[in-house]
Amino acid sequence: MAELEITAMTFGPFGVGRLEGKTVMVANTAPGDLAEIEVVSQRRDYALGRLKQVIQPGAARRWPPCPFLPRCGGCDWQQIEYSAQVRFKGELVAAEFRHVLGIEIDAANLVEAAPAEFGYRSRIRLKTGADGRLGFLEQGSSSFVPIDNCIVAAPRLRLPHELVRLLGRRCAEVELVAGDRGQVIIAYLDGAPRAAEMVCAKRILESDPVTAGIVLSGSGVRHVLGDASITLVLEPGCEVEAEADLFSQVNREQNLKLVAAVMEMAELGGGSRLLDLFCGAGNFSLPAARRGATVTGVDTDELAVAAARRNSARHGFRSAQFLAMRAAETARFLTQARYRPATVIIDPPRTGAPKLMEVVARLQAKRLVYVSCNPSTLVRDLRTLVARGYQIARVQAFDFFPNTHHVEVAVQALLT
Repeated sequence: MAELEITAMTFGPFGVGRLEGKTVMVANTAPGDLAEIEVVSQRRDYALGRLKQVIQPGAARRWPPCPFLPRCGGCDWQQIEYSAQVRFKGELVAAEFRHVLGIEIDAANLVEAAPAEFGYRSRIRLKTGADGRLGFLEQGSSSFVPIDNCIVAAPRLRLPHELVRLLGRRCAEVELVAGDRGQVIIAYLDGAPRAAEMVCAKRILESDPVTAGIVLSGSGVRHVLGDASITLVLEPGCEVEAEADLFSQVNREQNLKLVAAVMEMAELGGGSRLLDLFCGAGNFSLPAARRGATVTGVDTDELAVAAARRNSARHGFRSAQFLAMRAAETARFLTQARYRPATVIIDPPRTGAPKLMEVVARLQAKRLVYVSCNPSTLVRDLRTLVARGYQIARVQAFDFFPNTHHVEVAVQALLT
């Protein structure tokens, strides 16, 4: 055993301290804690420790409100007071820009705090266990932690224990999505939905007043019962109607702020050419088309592209087109066709888009807006753009995910 003072957080579940000159990372800690720890793993540059007890709590520490912590791996920062969470996220994002790009950012005003730190998630995805149990995995483990409620989930979401019990072992995960007419349940199966499973789902749908629709999904087959659509307001007067099992931001209130910030950064005028890569169902494309921009949206998900087309037509946006293909293939094609957008918006998955950056840079767009939920891959990709003549003009972060280490960041880069 050893005593360790936690001095900072990482982009992950770990607090960080120094022990005999070596960095030690320990989950379930907070800066300022004096902790008794056990070193459980030695790596070349750091060690991993396990918290045994907090000898003296730091000023940022609180008792986690969730009864399933610290075993549940869903909320890895809930032991930290919320205002401190926002501050630490700003410091971490600023440090990434400083270390990788040599850019100094004011960390104090960088992250827009969420309106609520609990009850904010409009969608949650859970693992399944025996007898209809639902839960998450233990932090750093594959051990199943059953829960009967989740305090960061929207209050109107209800855990579908009975459906999971009826579906049995073939159902490995379920996702709950808050809709206008009730929740939508997406059950992920280890094969194509069977007739008996559809009967079970129909029985639940008919008897459960809080569930509007159920989607059974497996092996590329998708079977929908009831109403599995949701409506998302992107900005006042502009909303998207889409299937609940398409990707959408979990924090809808923060997404309104993100969309507004991205539109400001895009600086769109009537007729401006916009290329929206990883456009999904049109989170940024539709507000841009509403401003009169000529929009080309690209995504690999054909369902998402179909939803974007439907919603664009419903709103009467004739200057928007949507393509179902890989973003890199589209960008290469547009480069060869000498297509020159004024603005590119890119919102890739957590892994970023390193193979796409060179291609995007060759489009020579005056403005590029990069939206990311992973600051590490964000600055890695931005480094390529900076080397190709872009200058970072604005950085704004949003806390979409209170009580976790995750943060959403939007960056405006201008071609110099």
